[in-house]
Amino acid sequence: MDKRDYYEVLGVSKNASEQEIKSAFRKLAKKYHPDVSKEKDAAEKFKEAQEAYAVLSDASKRQQYDQFGHAAFSQGAGGTGGFDFSNFDFSDIFDDIFGGGFGFSSFGGGRKSNRARKGQDTLLHMNLTFDEAAFGCKKTINMDVSEECSTCDGKGGTGEEICSRCHGSGQISQEQSTLFGTFMTRTTCPSCEGEGRTYKHRCSTCHGTGKVTKNRDIDITVPAGVDSGNRLRLAGKGAAGFNGGPNGDVYIEFSVRNHPIFEREEDDIYLELPLTITEAVLGCKKEVPTLYGNVKLTIPAGSKTGDKHRLRSKGIEAVNTNRKGDMYVVIKVCIPKRLSRDQKKLFEQLSKTDLKDDSQFEKIERYL
Repeated sequence: MDKRDYYEVLGVSKNASEQEIKSAFRKLAKKYHPDVSKEKDAAEKFKEAQEAYAVLSDASKRQQYDQFGHAAFSQGAGGTGGFDFSNFDFSDIFDDIFGGGFGFSSFGGGRKSNRARKGQDTLLHMNLTFDEAAFGCKKTINMDVSEECSTCDGKGGTGEEICSRCHGSGQISQEQSTLFGTFMTRTTCPSCEGEGRTYKHRCSTCHGTGKVTKNRDIDITVPAGVDSGNRLRLAGKGAAGFNGGPNGDVYIEFSVRNHPIFEREEDDIYLELPLTITEAVLGCKKEVPTLYGNVKLTIPAGSKTGDKHRLRSKGIEAVNTNRKGDMYVVIKVCIPKRLSRDQKKLFEQLSKTDLKDDSQFEKIERYL
């Protein structure tokens, strides 16, 4: 079967730059790599792109291809009648595309980075009462934290040496035979785990890990106004970093219990206030509880269920601000279930009340 033109395979022009060729291969490799692509012919398309890149990324081979086409490599030893991959090392390009240590089965992981890296973050959950969340509080949490071993300064041992197996590179190269030919692969050195160095004496305190686990009590201040789902970040209280990097962070996620009488909506709170029919009809003064003490509330005559009375700044203080939400008192007129004989007579008299001044009453009367 005739091979497709290498430039066509990569989707570039014949005068494409080295960077354009690399970029085109990067896109195809991400799309068709057998370890990530689910397309039926992904392996064949990946092999085709790989072959095109192996030729066009090499100035000498590209010149031969431009002059003689596929015939320049017709005697290749790859077993497919095309270019011989046996001496081509793809590891650098795949480290660049997928990142070292991605672990593709066909190419192996890259070298561990020796740069300083932040330690792992930790997420904890904390229950709060309604008042603790509204006003803030002090809490102490107990947790196991990973810290740098002080015995070996986080190295894992003493007597540092260059790894004898990878000679300090952190990687070893191997030949691998596949259906598409022979490839040079680069994998993480198992002796030094990609660090490029080993130690004569393994640290007995951390057993070579460079980290120890210690139990700590951490005091925290919960700010006023937090709600369920909010998180508090404790910078630097997480696991120890790598290669001298900073510690990770601890995140506290809150869960706030319900209040017996108050309902919260963001920074506002609601209180349902029951009234007797008499209080609703004649009006009254009621003592109402708030988060900041009791207040006297004047209920106007003719109040009905669902009426709201707003108490400014009696709600929850917004986190890290001085602004407070409001409190809403919602009227609920209660209907008595049991009445004395005298009370029934009074209600019978009330049933004769003229409601013609009520617009809704008039609308229903007209409809009837």
